Amino acid sequence: MKKVLVLMGGISTEREVSLRSGAAVAEALAEKNYEVATLDIKKDSIGKIQEINPDVVFIALHGKGGEDGCIQGMLEWMGYPYTGPGVAASAICMDKILTKKILVNKNIKTPEFMEFDSVEDSSEKIKEEILKKFKFPVVLKASCQGSSIGVSIVNSEEALEKEIVEIKKYGDSLLVEEFIKGTEVTVPIIGNYELTALPVIEITSENEFYDYQSKYTQGMCQHIIPARIDEKTYKETEKVALDAYKALGCKGMSRVDIIIDEENVPYVIEVNTVPGMTSMSLFPDSARHAGMEFPELLDTIVKLALEK
Repeated sequence: MKKVLVLMGGISTEREVSLRSGAAVAEALAEKNYEVATLDIKKDSIGKIQEINPDVVFIALHGKGGEDGCIQGMLEWMGYPYTGPGVAASAICMDKILTKKILVNKNIKTPEFMEFDSVEDSSEKIKEEILKKFKFPVVLKASCQGSSIGVSIVNSEEALEKEIVEIKKYGDSLLVEEFIKGTEVTVPIIGNYELTALPVIEITSENEFYDYQSKYTQGMCQHIIPARIDEKTYKETEKVALDAYKALGCKGMSRVDIIIDEENVPYVIEVNTVPGMTSMSLFPDSARHAGMEFPELLDTIVKLALEK
């Protein structure tokens, strides 16, 4: 019987979501006859990993410290196989600015953007530069946050400086993107070398966009599977997602978020290397639609970690 250690909790702004993901993962893996242990990285010592001595580590740590290459590097140094992408891909995908630079380099469409240093660039300077390049609405993002934390769609000059000040609190880098009106979809992908794109999900939200409240409040969002797009657009969206996964060096599993504009052109928004695994999460929903129940999905992800 293989021993799986589920890492969860942590210290990021996504701690509560991580605890829910980790609990769901642990319960489902037990159904597949794994010996399962859990570790809350905030409450428990990292040294306990060696005490538990797992065959494989399932990373359910969202956000900083779990999704950014830090825990991946430590596990590699300790010699434990782990789920999801490696150190470099994790670090790159956590940083939305680095992600976009690689996408542009690989000729993968992503919304036009600007980057700013949250410390060196004043709010006034950032505002001036944004007004020179973009029309409203415009999207402001903290570069290294997840679960739509530190994301704002700004519709007027009056609101712009206030939102800049707010998002600067989340870190050293600030990303500004053109707003693309269209259909929001996501493509879960599993695989190391032979890749499988799971069904494309269309996301609708009760709020202006698929924000933290929409993601984790029952009834605030809807997952439509498969997405309501024509066959040609569906195939192109799938291809773009797979291209992004490969370009960024992802392994095991990741979820590629895409906006399809009004002319049916898909644009990659970001890539999530530790996607949510709660009862409301997108990845398990897509897998279920493909005929893969939650325990089977997790079993596949664990086997990919051992293969990698």
